[in-house]
Amino acid sequence: MSTDAALRPDTASAAPAPREPRLPWIAGRAPARPAPGAAFHSVSAATAALLGLVAIGALIHEPVLIPPLAASAALVHCAPALPLAQPRSVIVGHLLGAAAGYAVAAVAAHGNAWAAALAAGITLALTTLARTPHSPACATAVVIVLQAPAPGRFVPLLFGATVLLVLTAFAASRIRRAAPRYPAYWW
Repeated sequence: MSTDAALRPDTASAAPAPREPRLPWIAGRAPARPAPGAAFHSVSAATAALLGLVAIGALIHEPVLIPPLAASAALVHCAPALPLAQPRSVIVGHLLGAAAGYAVAAVAAHGNAWAAALAAGITLALTTLARTPHSPACATAVVIVLQAPAPGRFVPLLFGATVLLVLTAFAASRIRRAAPRYPAYWW
């Protein structure tokens, strides 16, 4: 072997260096794009769960659940490992949001945007203190202040819908072999 060959790296076995983006500040640190099959699976499972909830809401004439639960469905189906997507956070977070919404609505006028913002802030504080972070729960509080649903009907429906959402995410994660398992923890 010559000394020249020993000093040169073996170019046949070396992997090409990763290409630097032209504008690295634009590229950011976003996660990699999911595989098409994984994206289709997550989106279709979340859509199916939401369509089921819309059907239930239409049957009992209670459509106000859809905005906060659409955000929850996106979390549990597309980011199942996040703390915000775990069953404890989804179910307890929405119930804390409902409690905050009804508490603020009891002392402020329904339909007041200022009161809705206050209810969302209180929900964020409660979910943080309870170790149940779930940002869509803030939307639950806002919906309650702005729409004034009857608590005797709305809260059981909210509880059932969140449990159903968690169970559909659990089932969907078991259908596709390569899907990440949901939940990361139950409680």
